[in-house]
Amino acid sequence: MSDMASVQYQEPQQYISLDGNSLTTEQLVQLGKACYKIKLTPEAERRVNESRDLVEKIINKEQVVYGINTGFGKFARTVIPTEKLKELQENVILSTAVGVGDPLSPERSRMLLVLRINVLAKGYSGISLETLNQIIQAFNASCLSYVPEKGTVGASGDLAPLAHLALGLIGEGKMWSPKSGWADAKYVLQTHGLRPISLKAKEGVALINGTQMITSLGAEAVERATAIARQADIIAALTLEALKGTTKAFDRDVHDLRPHPGQIEVAARFRSVLHSRVYPSEIAESHQFCDRVQDAYSLRCSPQVHGVANDTIKFVKSILVTEMNSVTDNPIVLVDRGEVISCGNFHGEYPAKALDYLAIGVHELASISERRIERLCNPSLSELPAFLVNEGGLNCGFMIPHCTAAALVSENKVLCHPSSVDSLSTSAATEDHVSMGGWAARKALRVIEHVEQVLAIELLAACQALEFLRPLHTTEPLERVYKLVRSVVKPLDKDRFMAPDFEIVHQLLIEEKVWQTVQPYIEHHESPQIPE
Repeated sequence: MSDMASVQYQEPQQYISLDGNSLTTEQLVQLGKACYKIKLTPEAERRVNESRDLVEKIINKEQVVYGINTGFGKFARTVIPTEKLKELQENVILSTAVGVGDPLSPERSRMLLVLRINVLAKGYSGISLETLNQIIQAFNASCLSYVPEKGTVGASGDLAPLAHLALGLIGEGKMWSPKSGWADAKYVLQTHGLRPISLKAKEGVALINGTQMITSLGAEAVERATAIARQADIIAALTLEALKGTTKAFDRDVHDLRPHPGQIEVAARFRSVLHSRVYPSEIAESHQFCDRVQDAYSLRCSPQVHGVANDTIKFVKSILVTEMNSVTDNPIVLVDRGEVISCGNFHGEYPAKALDYLAIGVHELASISERRIERLCNPSLSELPAFLVNEGGLNCGFMIPHCTAAALVSENKVLCHPSSVDSLSTSAATEDHVSMGGWAARKALRVIEHVEQVLAIELLAACQALEFLRPLHTTEPLERVYKLVRSVVKPLDKDRFMAPDFEIVHQLLIEEKVWQTVQPYIEHHESPQIPE
């Protein structure tokens, strides 16, 4: 078990108000990093109370309603007596908390918990405001349940992960907080002056039905994909400069003839950081009269390949934002109609399909990056020293880093096989079609991590290539990127242990340092006062 107590934690002072309707992926990731506490809006509190009132009326009238006073799944026709409703809700959590694998990190546990709170805040779940406020207090204290990452098929919601999430809240199993570390859930709650939740009718099933595991991991994936995609454009531009490529393929008029938004956006980024009247490049000027008229596809077609990755990310993000602010319970409490309806909003097909698509789309950034690394390392293609090192033979330089990139790209090809094309019938064929969205989310994150690592290798290789073009300099924005990299990794004069170099640069990409470095230059280049 990982020791999450070692993770640095500073108690946040600011709040985000949850209404169940307007949470963004950016906010969710920030909440996962413990940047904010949360509270409900007055409107959300009103809706929660109205929803609970309807559940209480149903119980008092002894109406038979699925999820309130019946069994679950195959046992849906089994009516449970009123005196055993509390036990029913506890049992559904105890029996469902059967996940396996490593626990979610603190960041991912917070994201999962706050996303479930956001759905409950919509007021269609039948949970009491008292119980919901107890959950919010646990979140604000960073009391996090032990949630294994595996075990959901993503159809009747993410049952196993959400049951583990609820388990700690009712004082069972293990929890973690910055103050206590890992301990029994009751002790962790007590350490923060909190008490275990005593579940009322409907509340157990309200905590475990939903697609929040898929969606919270998916939100992290789409935010990391956004970050690496725009930095991939800058890294590719740096490689183009090192290989003395031409900028003609990024001409505005060319891309306006095929006006996919992502393609146009990427081409504009290339133009913003490459040779121009605004940012001249000595390297580009040194070969402006050469006889090369076009570059290989991995350079020339970057806007087309990177562009569709950008459009994919935006599409997936729209699906996830809708899912984050949707009612994914079963049954759903419809106060205006005075009904509780059993339905299928918990089925995870939407985020599952979207995240499979995300993995496929973003993977291509690594696939084309690996080809550019090959061009940098291959002297017959680059006119640079073999593997970007002096005294080749004695030194291997970037020979094996390219192999690492190739290995990651190959692994991604397997991970990009969509998990959502699979389905296995469960719960005695009651749940006879499932999404497998949990695996779609987890492998999308792994694919994106590999993309980041491949691009870290390309970034280091491109900076190393620039060493052999000195004293010539590239454009000011790309020189800034070079200086950023050189602030943490020195040039490769001879072979050394390079793995730490790649880890450091990978972290630069995760923290979006490359993008932050060039963003002001891009904005200046694109300002109306600057002619194209």
